[in-house]
Amino acid sequence: MSNEEMIIKVLAEEGNMRKAAERLFLSQPALSQRLQSIEKEWGQQLFVRSQKGLTPTPAGELVIQYAKEAVMRREEIFEQLHTLSEKVHGTLKIACASIIGQNWLPKVLKDFITLYPEAKVQLITGWSSEIVRALYDGEAHIGIVRGQTDWKGPKIHLFKDTLYLVDKEISSLEEVMKTERPFIQFKSDSTYYEEIQQWWQKHFASNPKRQITVDQIETCKQMAVNGIGYAILPSITLTGAEDVHTVPLTNSEQELELTRDTWLIGYESSFQLRQVEAFVDIVKKHATLLS
Repeated sequence: MSNEEMIIKVLAEEGNMRKAAERLFLSQPALSQRLQSIEKEWGQQLFVRSQKGLTPTPAGELVIQYAKEAVMRREEIFEQLHTLSEKVHGTLKIACASIIGQNWLPKVLKDFITLYPEAKVQLITGWSSEIVRALYDGEAHIGIVRGQTDWKGPKIHLFKDTLYLVDKEISSLEEVMKTERPFIQFKSDSTYYEEIQQWWQKHFASNPKRQITVDQIETCKQMAVNGIGYAILPSITLTGAEDVHTVPLTNSEQELELTRDTWLIGYESSFQLRQVEAFVDIVKKHATLLS
């Protein structure tokens, strides 16, 4: 480090060109030349050279005091910058599928805000297709989406949850085509709708006898829980306290439970942000609890 303020400070402390040059890792001729340039810039002689060493002039004493304060202030700033790099601060912009934002994300955000009170959070919720668009448009650092996604950037699998047929009365899939109860559906992105349609067509020869469509998954759940009809809901929406039958949807070919995946997506540059790194760590810890 050999900026002008440091050179003046070291010269004043050492009072000797040779010793000052050694501390600054400069040759004596180079240091002498630098001092001449500094004095020319200030328009004043700062040191009187003699066999005894360097003696500050009155002008030099003023500049030396300034240099010491400047070096001290620079060191303080470096310390603050180091502290700043260790802290999590700034704004975390999240775009999240509504179902996750309602049922899972609040617990994650509670931990994040508790651990990092200096950070701010901006949250956008919507369908998974809207989440991807928010990332493309730069409205969010990271997104949490459901189902299959063709995102080309970094993609972290969080968890998968089972799809259940939920009803007060129906306790098996065999009863579905016999019932007069309505099938309650909620509007969703096309991939979720397509998965349900494909599953239905594999298991049943005709459409539901009666259908009710609502605009929110929570409305759909409450209608099923209150006995109005049956619904197909992901396990993430169910607490276990609901007084209903929950029948897992299965793949008839392998008798595997039908599941829906949740992913964390974003651009590489966003994942390098300190607040995003901290959030991802907490997300992963919560996700393992559902594995």
